[in-house]
Amino acid sequence: MRPLSAAELLDTWEQGLSRPACARALVLLAAASPDVSHDAVATLSVGERDRRLLTLREWTFGSQLTSVANCSACGERLEWILNVADLRVSEQPQLSGDLSLELDRYCVSFRLPNTLDLAAVADSHDAASAGKLLLEKCVLEARSDGQTISINEVPAAVTDAVAKRMAEADPQADLRLDLSCPACGHRWQALFDIDSFFWSEINAWAQRVLTEVHALASAYGWRERDILDLSPRRRQFYLGLVSG
Repeated sequence: MRPLSAAELLDTWEQGLSRPACARALVLLAAASPDVSHDAVATLSVGERDRRLLTLREWTFGSQLTSVANCSACGERLEWILNVADLRVSEQPQLSGDLSLELDRYCVSFRLPNTLDLAAVADSHDAASAGKLLLEKCVLEARSDGQTISINEVPAAVTDAVAKRMAEADPQADLRLDLSCPACGHRWQALFDIDSFFWSEINAWAQRVLTEVHALASAYGWRERDILDLSPRRRQFYLGLVSG
Protein backbone atom coordinates (compact mmCIF):
# COMPACT_ATOMS: atom_id res chain seq x y z
CA MET A 1 0.00 0.00 0.00
CA ARG A 2 1.20 3.53 -0.81
CA PRO A 3 -0.01 7.10 -0.27
CA LEU A 4 -2.29 8.69 -2.88
CA SER A 5 -1.36 11.89 -4.68
CA ALA A 6 -3.85 14.76 -4.72
CA ALA A 7 -4.89 13.85 -8.26
CA GLU A 8 -5.31 10.17 -7.37
CA LEU A 9 -7.33 11.01 -4.28
CA LEU A 10 -9.61 13.27 -6.30
CA ASP A 11 -10.10 10.54 -8.92
CA THR A 12 -10.88 8.05 -6.17
CA TRP A 13 -13.36 10.44 -4.57
CA GLU A 14 -15.14 10.82 -7.91
CA GLN A 15 -15.37 7.04 -8.35
CA GLY A 16 -16.66 6.62 -4.82
CA LEU A 17 -19.51 9.07 -5.28
CA SER A 18 -21.31 6.58 -7.54
CA ARG A 19 -20.74 3.64 -5.17
CA PRO A 20 -22.72 2.54 -2.13
CA ALA A 21 -21.25 3.81 1.15
CA CYS A 22 -20.07 0.33 2.13
CA ALA A 23 -18.03 0.02 -1.09
CA ARG A 24 -16.09 3.27 -0.80
CA ALA A 25 -13.47 1.77 1.49
CA LEU A 26 -12.68 -0.77 -1.24
CA VAL A 27 -12.29 2.00 -3.82
CA LEU A 28 -9.80 3.78 -1.55
CA LEU A 29 -7.77 0.70 -0.68
CA ALA A 30 -7.74 -0.56 -4.26
CA ALA A 31 -6.35 2.78 -5.45
CA ALA A 32 -3.66 2.69 -2.75
CA SER A 33 -2.83 -0.98 -3.43
CA PRO A 34 -2.47 -1.29 -7.22
CA ASP A 35 -0.49 -4.51 -6.88
CA VAL A 36 -3.29 -6.25 -4.94
CA SER A 37 -6.33 -7.75 -6.67
CA HIS A 38 -9.78 -6.33 -6.03
CA ASP A 39 -10.92 -9.69 -4.66
CA ALA A 40 -8.05 -9.74 -2.18
CA VAL A 41 -8.97 -6.27 -0.93
CA ALA A 42 -12.69 -7.08 -0.77
CA THR A 43 -12.12 -10.22 1.30
CA LEU A 44 -9.91 -8.61 3.94
CA SER A 45 -11.46 -8.97 7.36
CA VAL A 46 -13.25 -5.81 8.46
CA GLY A 47 -10.61 -5.20 11.12
CA GLU A 48 -7.71 -5.55 8.69
CA ARG A 49 -9.51 -3.28 6.24
CA ASP A 50 -9.97 -0.65 8.94
CA ARG A 51 -6.35 -0.96 10.04
CA ARG A 52 -5.25 -0.17 6.49
CA LEU A 53 -7.73 2.70 6.23
CA LEU A 54 -6.24 4.21 9.39
CA THR A 55 -2.78 4.06 7.83
CA LEU A 56 -4.00 5.59 4.58
CA ARG A 57 -5.82 8.30 6.51
CA GLU A 58 -2.64 9.13 8.43
CA TRP A 59 -0.67 9.39 5.17
CA THR A 60 -3.38 11.60 3.66
CA PHE A 61 -4.35 14.03 6.43
CA GLY A 62 -1.89 13.44 9.25
CA SER A 63 -1.98 11.60 12.56
CA GLN A 64 -4.49 13.78 14.43
CA LEU A 65 -8.24 13.26 14.15
CA THR A 66 -10.91 15.68 15.32
CA SER A 67 -14.56 14.71 15.57
CA VAL A 68 -17.75 15.59 17.41
CA ALA A 69 -20.40 13.62 19.26
CA ASN A 70 -23.61 14.50 21.07
CA CYS A 71 -24.06 13.36 24.66
CA SER A 72 -26.62 10.56 24.70
CA ALA A 73 -28.02 11.88 28.00
CA CYS A 74 -28.26 15.67 27.67
CA GLY A 75 -27.48 16.31 24.01
CA GLU A 76 -24.39 18.45 24.74
CA ARG A 77 -22.08 18.67 21.72
CA LEU A 78 -18.59 17.32 22.44
CA GLU A 79 -15.46 17.71 20.37
CA TRP A 80 -12.71 15.16 20.80
CA ILE A 81 -9.21 14.89 19.40
CA LEU A 82 -7.31 11.65 19.04
CA ASN A 83 -4.17 10.38 17.43
CA VAL A 84 -4.28 7.58 14.86
CA ALA A 85 -2.03 5.57 17.17
CA ASP A 86 -4.76 5.72 19.84
CA LEU A 87 -7.16 3.98 17.45
CA ARG A 88 -4.90 1.13 16.42
CA VAL A 89 -5.62 -2.13 18.18
CA SER A 90 -2.65 -4.44 18.62
CA GLU A 91 -2.50 -6.63 15.54
CA GLN A 92 -3.61 -10.18 16.17
CA PRO A 93 -1.36 -13.15 15.33
CA GLN A 94 -1.82 -14.27 11.73
CA LEU A 95 -4.76 -16.64 11.58
CA SER A 96 -4.15 -19.77 9.53
CA GLY A 97 -7.20 -21.36 7.97
CA ASP A 98 -10.70 -21.04 9.31
CA LEU A 99 -11.77 -20.50 12.91
CA SER A 100 -13.83 -22.92 14.90
CA LEU A 101 -15.59 -23.11 18.23
CA GLU A 102 -16.80 -26.11 20.20
CA LEU A 103 -19.45 -25.70 22.86
CA ASP A 104 -21.62 -28.38 24.43
CA ARG A 105 -22.45 -30.81 21.62
CA TYR A 106 -21.88 -28.28 18.85
CA CYS A 107 -18.90 -27.48 16.64
CA VAL A 108 -19.05 -24.42 14.37
CA SER A 109 -16.45 -23.49 11.74
CA PHE A 110 -16.48 -19.91 10.53
CA ARG A 111 -14.49 -17.07 8.96
CA LEU A 112 -14.27 -13.40 9.82
CA PRO A 113 -16.70 -10.93 8.19
CA ASN A 114 -15.43 -8.84 5.29
CA THR A 115 -16.69 -5.80 3.38
CA LEU A 116 -18.71 -7.91 0.95
CA ASP A 117 -20.57 -9.40 3.91
CA LEU A 118 -21.33 -5.94 5.30
CA ALA A 119 -22.65 -4.86 1.90
CA ALA A 120 -24.92 -7.90 1.80
CA VAL A 121 -26.55 -7.06 5.14
CA ALA A 122 -26.68 -3.27 4.66
CA ASP A 123 -30.37 -3.30 3.75
CA SER A 124 -31.46 -5.37 6.75
CA HIS A 125 -34.39 -3.92 8.66
CA ASP A 126 -32.71 -3.97 12.07
CA ALA A 127 -29.50 -4.90 13.87
CA ALA A 128 -30.81 -8.32 14.89
CA SER A 129 -31.66 -9.25 11.29
CA ALA A 130 -28.29 -7.96 10.08
CA GLY A 131 -26.44 -9.96 12.75
CA LYS A 132 -28.32 -13.14 11.89
CA LEU A 133 -27.64 -12.77 8.16
CA LEU A 134 -23.98 -11.92 8.78
CA LEU A 135 -23.58 -15.05 10.88
CA GLU A 136 -25.17 -17.16 8.17
CA LYS A 137 -22.70 -15.82 5.62
CA CYS A 138 -19.64 -16.37 7.80
CA VAL A 139 -20.44 -19.82 9.21
CA LEU A 140 -18.84 -22.46 7.03
CA GLU A 141 -20.16 -25.53 8.81
CA ALA A 142 -22.13 -26.41 11.91
CA ARG A 143 -22.17 -29.90 13.40
CA SER A 144 -23.94 -31.54 16.32
CA ASP A 145 -22.92 -35.00 17.53
CA GLY A 146 -20.95 -35.41 14.33
CA GLN A 147 -23.88 -34.55 12.05
CA THR A 148 -23.99 -31.49 9.81
CA ILE A 149 -26.82 -29.15 10.73
CA SER A 150 -28.14 -25.76 9.63
CA ILE A 151 -26.92 -22.69 11.48
CA ASN A 152 -30.59 -22.07 12.31
CA GLU A 153 -30.53 -25.27 14.38
CA VAL A 154 -27.68 -24.02 16.54
CA PRO A 155 -28.88 -22.64 19.92
CA ALA A 156 -28.51 -18.95 20.67
CA ALA A 157 -25.88 -19.58 23.38
CA VAL A 158 -23.60 -21.13 20.75
CA THR A 159 -24.16 -18.49 18.06
CA ASP A 160 -23.56 -15.79 20.66
CA ALA A 161 -20.26 -17.47 21.52
CA VAL A 162 -19.33 -17.56 17.82
CA ALA A 163 -20.07 -13.84 17.48
CA LYS A 164 -17.95 -13.14 20.55
CA ARG A 165 -15.08 -15.22 19.15
CA MET A 166 -15.27 -13.29 15.87
CA ALA A 167 -14.96 -10.00 17.75
CA GLU A 168 -12.01 -11.29 19.78
CA ALA A 169 -10.23 -12.48 16.63
CA ASP A 170 -10.70 -9.16 14.80
CA PRO A 171 -10.90 -6.42 17.49
CA GLN A 172 -10.10 -3.55 15.09
CA ALA A 173 -13.49 -4.19 13.46
CA ASP A 174 -15.46 -2.98 16.48
CA LEU A 175 -13.67 0.08 17.80
CA ARG A 176 -15.44 1.87 20.66
CA LEU A 177 -14.38 5.08 22.37
CA ASP A 178 -14.97 5.93 26.02
CA LEU A 179 -16.60 9.37 26.12
CA SER A 180 -17.56 11.57 29.04
CA CYS A 181 -19.85 14.62 28.93
CA PRO A 182 -18.38 17.65 30.75
CA ALA A 183 -21.85 19.13 31.12
CA CYS A 184 -23.72 16.32 32.88
CA GLY A 185 -20.98 13.79 33.67
CA HIS A 186 -22.62 11.01 31.63
CA ARG A 187 -20.22 8.34 30.37
CA TRP A 188 -20.80 6.09 27.39
CA GLN A 189 -19.10 4.22 24.58
CA ALA A 190 -19.35 5.43 20.99
CA LEU A 191 -18.59 3.32 17.93
CA PHE A 192 -15.82 4.82 15.78
CA ASP A 193 -16.14 3.98 12.09
CA ILE A 194 -12.96 4.94 10.22
CA ASP A 195 -14.68 4.08 6.94
CA SER A 196 -17.34 6.81 7.14
CA PHE A 197 -15.09 9.21 9.08
CA PHE A 198 -12.32 9.12 6.47
CA TRP A 199 -14.78 9.41 3.58
CA SER A 200 -16.43 12.49 5.10
CA GLU A 201 -12.98 14.08 5.38
CA ILE A 202 -12.18 13.22 1.76
CA ASN A 203 -15.51 14.62 0.61
CA ALA A 204 -14.88 17.95 2.37
CA TRP A 205 -11.30 18.04 1.06
CA ALA A 206 -12.38 17.35 -2.54
CA GLN A 207 -14.94 20.13 -2.56
CA ARG A 208 -12.42 22.58 -1.14
CA VAL A 209 -9.71 21.57 -3.62
CA LEU A 210 -12.03 21.78 -6.61
CA THR A 211 -12.94 25.31 -5.54
CA GLU A 212 -9.22 26.15 -5.41
CA VAL A 213 -8.66 24.56 -8.83
CA HIS A 214 -11.48 26.64 -10.29
CA ALA A 215 -10.03 29.86 -8.87
CA LEU A 216 -6.49 29.19 -10.11
CA ALA A 217 -7.57 27.84 -13.50
CA SER A 218 -9.75 30.92 -14.03
CA ALA A 219 -6.92 33.27 -13.02
CA TYR A 220 -3.95 31.62 -14.74
CA GLY A 221 -5.40 29.20 -17.29
CA TRP A 222 -3.59 26.25 -15.71
CA ARG A 223 -4.75 22.67 -16.18
CA GLU A 224 -6.34 20.82 -13.28
CA ARG A 225 -3.52 18.26 -13.01
CA ASP A 226 -0.89 21.00 -12.95
CA ILE A 227 -2.70 22.73 -10.10
CA LEU A 228 -3.11 19.46 -8.18
CA ASP A 229 0.61 18.77 -8.58
CA LEU A 230 1.36 21.95 -6.64
CA SER A 231 2.04 21.48 -2.95
CA PRO A 232 -0.79 22.72 -0.68
CA ARG A 233 1.46 25.56 0.50
CA ARG A 234 2.17 26.79 -3.02
CA ARG A 235 -1.47 26.46 -3.97
CA GLN A 236 -2.43 28.64 -0.99
CA PHE A 237 0.22 31.18 -1.95
CA TYR A 238 -1.16 31.56 -5.46
CA LEU A 239 -4.72 31.73 -4.11
CA GLY A 240 -3.59 34.55 -1.86
CA LEU A 241 -2.26 36.43 -4.87
CA VAL A 242 -5.51 35.91 -6.76
CA SER A 243 -7.72 37.03 -3.89
CA GLY A 244 -5.41 39.89 -3.01
